Amino acid sequence: MIITLLTDNPNSWIIPYVEILKKEINEHYEVRHVFKHSDIDFGDVMFILSCEKILNNKYLKFHKSNIVIHPSKLPNGKGWSPLAWQILEGANLIPVSLFEATENVDAGDIYFVEYIQLEGHELNDEIKNKQGLLTIDMVKKYIFQFPFLESKKQFGNETFYPRRSEKDNALDIHKSLEDQFNLLRIVDNERYPAHFTLFGKKYIIKIYKA
Repeated sequence: MIITLLTDNPNSWIIPYVEILKKEINEHYEVRHVFKHSDIDFGDVMFILSCEKILNNKYLKFHKSNIVIHPSKLPNGKGWSPLAWQILEGANLIPVSLFEATENVDAGDIYFVEYIQLEGHELNDEIKNKQGLLTIDMVKKYIFQFPFLESKKQFGNETFYPRRSEKDNALDIHKSLEDQFNLLRIVDNERYPAHFTLFGKKYIIKIYKA
């Protein structure tokens, strides 16, 4: 079986976990890791992992199955950064859907749902680690049962999360740190740090566990 792993951002947080995944499945399958749509070739299953661009049918036709893993209970929470948005909402049990990719955003049939369990104290690196390890497990679960897993149509009212931007990581100086702790938990200290503005000056806040 030929498996393609697509990650269209070579600087994505998921790259170290894709490397782990490749080592774990390379012994049993032919694995290709590509970073551009134009590099996609014919195969059996393609996993579209933490990608930023939508694939059209031209590229989806190269494989028998095209899989996306998305941290929400679809059709709720389509769109961008669903894990971060749910943590901001106070969630500690995060559903993760494995589904068939289509040209429409997060609209394909669902094969199964797993869960990330948080305790409420985890910071971004710890949260991403849980997400990355679960992604590996879900990919392997799908591969080992391919092509016998049955899928189900999405059911219910869909909701969409917007793309996060720099302004979404702004702290409110009039609120306590406790009130804004979930925001501090999800910021990336290097790429997208928390910040606040005072006396016309912008200040950056980075958070680490002692």
